[in-house]
Amino acid sequence: MRLRRLSLSTVTAITIAAMLVLSMIIAYTTFFSIMKQLTEIELRTLPADVAQAYRDIQDGVMPSVESFRKLMLIVPEFEKTVDAQMNVAFIGHILLAAFICGAIGYWLARRIARPLEKLVVAAETLREGDFAVGLGNFRGGTSEVQRLGKTIDALATDLDHMEKRLRFNTMAVAHELRTPLTILQGNLQGMIDGVFPIRQQGLEDLLMQVQGLSRLVEDLRMLSLAAGHKLITQRSATDLAAEARTVIAAARPMLEEAGMRVETGFGAAPANVDPERLRQAMLALVHNACRYAAAGGELRCETGLDRDGNAFVRFLDRGPGLLEEVRSISFDVFWRGETSRSRATGGTGLGLSIVEAIAKAHGGRLEAGNRQDGGATMAIVVPPQPQ
Repeated sequence: MRLRRLSLSTVTAITIAAMLVLSMIIAYTTFFSIMKQLTEIELRTLPADVAQAYRDIQDGVMPSVESFRKLMLIVPEFEKTVDAQMNVAFIGHILLAAFICGAIGYWLARRIARPLEKLVVAAETLREGDFAVGLGNFRGGTSEVQRLGKTIDALATDLDHMEKRLRFNTMAVAHELRTPLTILQGNLQGMIDGVFPIRQQGLEDLLMQVQGLSRLVEDLRMLSLAAGHKLITQRSATDLAAEARTVIAAARPMLEEAGMRVETGFGAAPANVDPERLRQAMLALVHNACRYAAAGGELRCETGLDRDGNAFVRFLDRGPGLLEEVRSISFDVFWRGETSRSRATGGTGLGLSIVEAIAKAHGGRLEAGNRQDGGATMAIVVPPQPQ
């Protein structure tokens, strides 16, 4: 039986019970063994006829009267001597039993504690900022220790991912802020020094940079709300088809400017969602299609219920689609489809990550894939409205 298959309480109970049983067995066998041995030793010191009389009585045979009389005279002193020696021997064997039980208990305790020492070292390593704790093949200890080891290993992996993401996001924020701030600083300093004339077009360009910074700050605020589970505040019974119609109607000018023709296939899709956040997510997907799939000239919007009964709103375009190597990272913060990370198409790079955050806040998900006949597909899937 392996320790890792048992709980700590079970191992403790088994250990205590085993120690008690072992102690009783040692005490019981020791008592009768010592008593028999000491009796034989003392009998050798007695006269032969007295010793024989004692053995006859033990065997149920009546000794001679004279032998019995001599035995009765010796018995009190004989028993006193045997009892004294037996007490000393019994105490010695009890100490031996305690030592044996203690040794077994120490061995079991070490088997339980040794994996915990590894976990302590791993926790101290985590505290020092080193997430390579190496507990992937952790073995040993009870079932609770096994679960703790797996939890610490998973925690180390999550912390490592979080640290990498934090470093990337910090660098990305710095990158996103550097260009508009440099433009603002250079133009304002030029205007102050009289190098650049103060013109209407120049001020509009600066305002556009400020608006870009405002969008970035607002997008970051939304991601912060999502991380704190405060993004969705007002749910109501909503038909995703009705919300999709509203978004398509509001996005008509943007779609016409991008040269995209719109097709719709609205089916009933009742769900308990925050309509405002859902429209925001759908508008972000439309904007994403206009930015990256305008060359295809077509966008289709569908709503309905999937085979699992979940409500969905799906956008399908005829653009270049998603490359396999970027499909897994397209929802990452600050990811852009352009390899150059250029601002020529606008945006902060937070669009899809915000859409995914909104979907997850509703208990749903954002699905991305490619169409068999060309183009990409993006779908927001949320649980259906409770009956």
